[in-house]
Amino acid sequence: MAFEALFKPIQIGTQTIRNRVVSTAHAEVYATDGGMTTERYVRYYEEKAKGGCGLCICGGSSVVSIDSPHNWWSSVNLATDRIIPHFQNLADAVHKHGGKILIQITHMGRRSRWDGFDWPSLVSPSGIREPVHRATCKTIEEEEIWRIIGNFVQAAQRAKAGGLDGVELSAVHQHLIDQFWSPRVNKRTDKWGKTFEDRMRFGLEVLKAVRAEVGDDFIVGLRISGDEFHPDGLSHDDMKQIAAYYDATGMVDYFGVVGSGCDTHNSLANVIPNMSYPPEPFLHLAAGIKTVVNVPVIHAQNIKDPNQAQRILEAGYVDLVGMTRAQIADPHIVNKIKLGQIDQIKQCVGANYCIDRQYQGLDVLCIQNAATSREYKGLPHIIAKSAGSRRKVVVVGGGPAGMEAARVAAERGHAVTLYEANPALGGQITIASKAPQRDQIAGITRWFQLELARLNVEVCLGVRADESVLDMRPDIVIVATGGTPFLSQVPEWGAEEGLVVSTWDILNGVVAPAKNVLVYDTICEFPGVSAADFLSEKGAQVEIVTDDIKPGAAVGGTSFPTYYRSLYAKEVIMTSDLMLQKVYREGDKLVAVLENEYTGVQEERVVDQVVVENGVRPDEALYYALKPRSLNKGQIDLEALFEIRPQPCLNTLSGNGSDFLLFRLGDCNAPRNTHAAIYDALRLCKDF
Repeated sequence: MAFEALFKPIQIGTQTIRNRVVSTAHAEVYATDGGMTTERYVRYYEEKAKGGCGLCICGGSSVVSIDSPHNWWSSVNLATDRIIPHFQNLADAVHKHGGKILIQITHMGRRSRWDGFDWPSLVSPSGIREPVHRATCKTIEEEEIWRIIGNFVQAAQRAKAGGLDGVELSAVHQHLIDQFWSPRVNKRTDKWGKTFEDRMRFGLEVLKAVRAEVGDDFIVGLRISGDEFHPDGLSHDDMKQIAAYYDATGMVDYFGVVGSGCDTHNSLANVIPNMSYPPEPFLHLAAGIKTVVNVPVIHAQNIKDPNQAQRILEAGYVDLVGMTRAQIADPHIVNKIKLGQIDQIKQCVGANYCIDRQYQGLDVLCIQNAATSREYKGLPHIIAKSAGSRRKVVVVGGGPAGMEAARVAAERGHAVTLYEANPALGGQITIASKAPQRDQIAGITRWFQLELARLNVEVCLGVRADESVLDMRPDIVIVATGGTPFLSQVPEWGAEEGLVVSTWDILNGVVAPAKNVLVYDTICEFPGVSAADFLSEKGAQVEIVTDDIKPGAAVGGTSFPTYYRSLYAKEVIMTSDLMLQKVYREGDKLVAVLENEYTGVQEERVVDQVVVENGVRPDEALYYALKPRSLNKGQIDLEALFEIRPQPCLNTLSGNGSDFLLFRLGDCNAPRNTHAAIYDALRLCKDF
């Protein structure tokens, strides 16, 4: 086999794992009904097992105690026996497809919030607050230490009673166990902190108590950092010493190793490396841990490609590869590798839409796969052929909405023609990919190109479709023509006179960067900071100004730090709380008039160029031209759409080409994002 190392079974404890691919623990934000693994949760992991995953480790940051709140991230609640029957459903769903499933259990200590739900007093070894969550905590008392050790035992009991195959103790990212390990936050002088052995004591007592309770036939793993990347934190040598210490007990069945702590915003970005990072940037840390332990080692950071995974395993760096985001993008990746369908893998592009949503307390979703986590609603990963008549479908627009609509309709067996006015597919994805930290997002378009070719979709590039598409006598027309930069909202900006240009103009190379540039970003998502990064890389002196709380305020928690690193390094000035009121020309310069929202005080910038990011306006001319002639007047039944049911108007088509249905999708309908465009296309077109 081309991927022999990937499919070689491995023993963890007394359990045999069918292959070396793992979905590692992450907070899904799917648990409901007080932290239970209800249907959405179960179907999400069942799909991975069905897709061939060897080992699923679910429930990142699943809590064992009531003073470690599960509510903030909708994490799994192991502090109650109510979880047991839900675990039985989860275990049965994964086991019937040949997979194994563990759950990560933890006490978050100081890494949480106290101001909500049951309003707990957070605890940590020495009462030192954590910067990211900005929550204070108390110094834990010895009685509380022993209570929490007992809570770990009860949680492991519940996991075993629920039929899971094991638990993973979380001692990573500054949870309570590694809070005790770290001299940065453990300043105790008693038996829980004075010496190395004292700092190891809490984790050791948890491990001993859990192992004594569950026995040898139940997997107990330990997830650790390979290096905290803090000057006063645990170094790689420290972590090797810690791993060897716990391995010597003979009670740990495997180690999961990742790079970096994450108790600051900057270090948090390392934990789930986005597309600005190289492949597997922290593999050397896991490989270092492997040299000092005698049990299997799992590593999972930015491993997305099967060839990459095979190389890592063949070289013996680690024993199992975590391909977690890879399986969020395509839960059938393992089966596709086995079947030689490499080109059909929807490969993760590292956009981090999934994890950035989680850090906002929102459910984890994939930027390019709208079916992920919506399996319970009936959204399919594999599109079934239609049992009805073959229809003629015309799609206008080759951005994400149009490409997904064409793909899904073609999978249904219909004859599909796609028109794109530009010389290439991709829409705004193509523009985004030209930014310094966003090039890999073009992988979304590459996958669609391969799929549209495989499905024999007729793709007409460089053709601006008009009403003549009706000459083809289509049954369904989908208008997904996107939008255009919205520079005309404030006439005083002078867009008509050419005083401002859009971020699109800059990234597309339509307008060359000037020497001294003001970027005004009122949206605060990726385009503004991307344009500032692009301009500064081209040698411009840049100030990025926003009326929001900070530049890039809507860029997610694992993504904005990478931009800030780059912008600070290039000496980009970042200014908040100023609105762009007016732009006028003075000689060969432009004057931008800015006003503070809170004080009303105005100030001016004299620059060579003003770049504005103000979102897009729908390009809806073709839609309105076709609307009066359509059978459904372009309307989508929203109740059917939201309930993932077929559109009722599909039953009204004659099928002889004398009438047609019209729908519009993506930014042509309303400016949102890539995921929204793909989601609407999938849930609309899956029943054509």
